[in-house]
Amino acid sequence: MRLTDSHAHLDFSPFDHDRVAVIGRARQAGVVAILNVGTDLASSRAAVALAQEHDFIYAAVGVHPHDAKTVTPALLDELRDLARQPKVVAIGEIGLDYYRDLSPRPQQRRAFEQQLALAAELNLPVVVHSRDAHDDVLAILRRWSASAPKQERGVLHSYSAGPERLEEVLALGFSIGISGPVTFANAHSLRAVAAAVPLERLLLETDCPYLTPEPHRGQRNEPAYVRYVGQAVAAARQATTETVARATEANAARLFAISG
Repeated sequence: MRLTDSHAHLDFSPFDHDRVAVIGRARQAGVVAILNVGTDLASSRAAVALAQEHDFIYAAVGVHPHDAKTVTPALLDELRDLARQPKVVAIGEIGLDYYRDLSPRPQQRRAFEQQLALAAELNLPVVVHSRDAHDDVLAILRRWSASAPKQERGVLHSYSAGPERLEEVLALGFSIGISGPVTFANAHSLRAVAAAVPLERLLLETDCPYLTPEPHRGQRNEPAYVRYVGQAVAAARQATTETVARATEANAARLFAISG
């Protein structure tokens, strides 16, 4: 079975002691492509370097809302240069996080809009983080989508807005990223989302080292575990895991212009 992990953070420190082994286990588990996603300038540089070292790893570059206060014109210029490097296929992880509020909300919104503009300039899709900020995220994406190039827009990563916002997100041209919590016993709303998303707009993610799925919950997550996400999504859809794996591989390849 061929699997794609469309959101990972393999450059993060929890992998420093065994990164090569983790990447090897992903290959053994059938993972044919990984999108490694930056969260600030340093991790974006690391994501690009890692992608250059491994033929099946690709990079997204961007500044997470936690670090939105660091976004300056000079930093955006550096992101632009990074985004032009081979194997950079998206701008992300960008968006809004009103749960932790580690950057002031006006700065989060400004940094989000600036990076969306960069994605439009470079004709790249975006990887969007939205936590407890769905109204503002969708309002900003609505304005951006009206003027951005008519490409597939990107993905709402680790989707958490519930079934009630799904139609709106899909209408904006976004795919839905499903991660480890879909395996949790109480994740009824997320499984309803997984069942309702059109198969051609669905992506599987780990968000490793975070959001570890059952049966490894409580441990460090890694790309090999994306198969558990696929199994849970398949069960919610009353489909085979092979069907979900094949479709989500094709979806990631189309959205991010990658191949396994």
